[in-house]
Amino acid sequence: MTQYRKTDEALAALSPEQFRVTQQSGTERPGTGKYLNNKEPGIYVDIVSGEPLFASADKYESGCGWPSFTKPIEPANVAELRDETHGMVRTEVRSANGDSHLGHVFDDGPRDRGGLRYCINSASLRFVPRAQMEAEGYGAYLDQVEQPA
Repeated sequence: MTQYRKTDEALAALSPEQFRVTQQSGTERPGTGKYLNNKEPGIYVDIVSGEPLFASADKYESGCGWPSFTKPIEPANVAELRDETHGMVRTEVRSANGDSHLGHVFDDGPRDRGGLRYCINSASLRFVPRAQMEAEGYGAYLDQVEQPA
């Protein structure tokens, strides 16, 4: 079984923006994220630990300016914490093993898909295309990813 964790090597490989978002609980500017408009089949993993977080099949266009998902691919890999910063009460989403700040979860998602909107920073993620999932050790999640068009 793969062990997902934060390492000094992984942190050293982060760009300044990735470090700011994942390690300092930052937020990328809306509409600027690398994966906002990605429609390729695959999974999104924590940029620091590699733990699987979200599947492309659960991604949708919410109009909020960040990639949005209806649910995590592996609920145990996503921790939810109360966030009272910026004069608001929100639910922060962090990777459970890597402790990376990912974004926030809201209850205004598609009702027919559970009603949640995981609003996630692209800077927290690495995308693994479906064709590479098996080779990179994520084959167990192939059934949660749609076939290429």
